[in-house]
Amino acid sequence: MTGPATFSVALANETATARLMADVALLIGPGDTVTLSGDLGAGKTAAARAMIRYLAGDDELEVPSPTFTLVQSYELPPFPLLHADLYRVEDPSELDEIGLSPLPDGVVALIEWPERAPGAMPSDRIDIALSHRPALGSMARAAEITGHGKAAAQVERLAALRSFIETSGYAEAERRHMPGDASTRSYARLMRDGESLILMNAPRRPDGPALYAGKSYSAAVHLAEDVRPFVAIAGGLRERGFSAPAIHHADLDSGFLITEDFGTAGFVDGTPPEPIAERYQAATDMLAALHGQSLPETLPLPQDDYAIPAFDTEAMLIEVGLMPEWYLPDRGAPASAALCGEFLAMWRRLLDDFADETRTWVLRDYHSPNLIWLDARSDIARVGVIDFQDAVLGPAAYDVVSLLQDARIDVPEALELALLGRYIKARLAADPGFDPAGFARLYAVMSAQRNTRLLGTFARLNRRDGKPQYLRHQPRIWTYLARSLAHPSLAEMRAWYQANVPPPL
Repeated sequence: MTGPATFSVALANETATARLMADVALLIGPGDTVTLSGDLGAGKTAAARAMIRYLAGDDELEVPSPTFTLVQSYELPPFPLLHADLYRVEDPSELDEIGLSPLPDGVVALIEWPERAPGAMPSDRIDIALSHRPALGSMARAAEITGHGKAAAQVERLAALRSFIETSGYAEAERRHMPGDASTRSYARLMRDGESLILMNAPRRPDGPALYAGKSYSAAVHLAEDVRPFVAIAGGLRERGFSAPAIHHADLDSGFLITEDFGTAGFVDGTPPEPIAERYQAATDMLAALHGQSLPETLPLPQDDYAIPAFDTEAMLIEVGLMPEWYLPDRGAPASAALCGEFLAMWRRLLDDFADETRTWVLRDYHSPNLIWLDARSDIARVGVIDFQDAVLGPAAYDVVSLLQDARIDVPEALELALLGRYIKARLAADPGFDPAGFARLYAVMSAQRNTRLLGTFARLNRRDGKPQYLRHQPRIWTYLARSLAHPSLAEMRAWYQANVPPPL
């Protein structure tokens, strides 16, 4: 068992304190505890306020000191947070009365004056000890940051992150919080002299234990476990005229990147959000242009080459297996071993029919949350793509499904069919040998595969990862799945699903 990890930071003013707290916020999540210790007036509340405002994305948010209330709670976009002040606590048993012993599950706890109840503090925590440094200025502080228990690794990563930002020349940049995604990655905007760049924190991490022939889920289905695939695919797309972010600074070993910022202009609009037809047309045209090219299977990286993995039958089977593993038990219909075997055998027969299909780059999550509209560019270069690190070599239809059956928003069936026709027309114009009927069948199969996997993925995100917000997309996914199962070639699968798979709530 390793001991605590510690490093120190000089903070010239409250702006520097805010930058430090933003960097800490980039690395924490639900279940983490950050304690703030130091004498009266050392700046503990100012540091807590800076972190809360950063996470809220609101510099004017009212963040009162909890000296008298003892605890203030905040429902912040990334997670709920408790801000506590233990200065008035006279006995650790009082923490039971205010809901801090034990700490609630699924929240970040930000606690001032932890020394008032040291025995009640979690063994895994980040402590930030603040002290005055009047010789350096009236607002100057020093922060000694210590990671205890499992948080030692977080503090080591924090030291590496701040070193990377400083070496890249952005130590003085303002940090702006960005929403995360379903992965372990986190992001911030770096603002300096009118310039905005994206800081990506992508720690190397497999997705779960080695349950799939000795591999984690991410390794078995070829999800990226570090930043190398992102850097390689970004370079490959830009080299071919597509709009992927330029990489300005990279630490491939640690998993830190500073990239071009494409802004926030999206592909949907309204309440509830609906597709912007012109932009979806451009996104469809981009796929047709990409799939019409002869693309390499290996791409260069600074130290070595990156071989794009193949999205083979085994990987697709593991993906669809998430549905009986996670979704069916949630719906009160757990599948027996025999039924699971029947399910996988049916899928194997179907997928093996396409084993010899021409392979192209499958970006894999090519849908509205990962597309940025770049109005200053022209034609398909207006389609900025920001999430492609999980790219594989597979069927062209997969990304077309990802776009036209967007898991996050409703794509009307009429628009889906019009855009599918647009894609097929573009492919035919470039290649008279393109097979529209064969592509339509492959589209239906990839739709069934993707949406089956998503039912299981979103159930897993809820139950395993504590992210219930993804469950609201399941009815939409079910609608898309029904569309694909209506294809005549999927009659056997349609009957099996009707008999064994209940719809989402």
